[in-house]
Amino acid sequence: MNIFRLTGDLSHLAAIIILLLKIWKSRSCAGISGKSQILFALVFTTRYLDLLTSFISLYNTCMKIIYVGCAYATVYLIYGKFRATYDGNHDTFRVEFLVVPVGGLAFLVNHDFSPLEILWTFSIYLESVAILPQLFMISKTGEAETITTHYLFCLGVYRALYLFNWIWRFYSEGFFDMIAIVAGVVQTILYCDFFYLYITKVLKGKKLSLPA
Repeated sequence: MNIFRLTGDLSHLAAIIILLLKIWKSRSCAGISGKSQILFALVFTTRYLDLLTSFISLYNTCMKIIYVGCAYATVYLIYGKFRATYDGNHDTFRVEFLVVPVGGLAFLVNHDFSPLEILWTFSIYLESVAILPQLFMISKTGEAETITTHYLFCLGVYRALYLFNWIWRFYSEGFFDMIAIVAGVVQTILYCDFFYLYITKVLKGKKLSLPA
């Protein structure tokens, strides 16, 4: 494992912890897109089905279990425990416009036409766009809480670091995964505007707002 993957994983974990703590401490999920969190839960479920069939390392197994568990815990907090604070009126992105095309693409473009491989590919494609409902929600409400922007920033850093991970692996191991790289580039591009606003506004103590 190289430093880019490790720091990417830690950034991803930090994003998840920030979100869970935000919801739990404030006893509210206001400003959080439940639809994005459902998509992330679907991403981790379809990607980590290999937990049932193979063992790579203790680190790998633990991280997968943490990601899946936290994803479903977040969904539960939003749609269960703190449902009264969920802003469904602004969380209106049509997720079927993401899931259906991504599912079709996973069937057409994959490394191997087998159930687990198709589901893994589906998860890679879906993760690249799963944040769209959250970004759409922010653009619709006009602003986001600082803690929510920290969560999004950590997610963006995680994807950017994973791009460096793929570059490192290509030069050090000769490993090249076009599907993961293209999906990672797409996801990172989606965060670019947010990164700019985060650096110029949030770090200066201002509230972040995205153009509608």
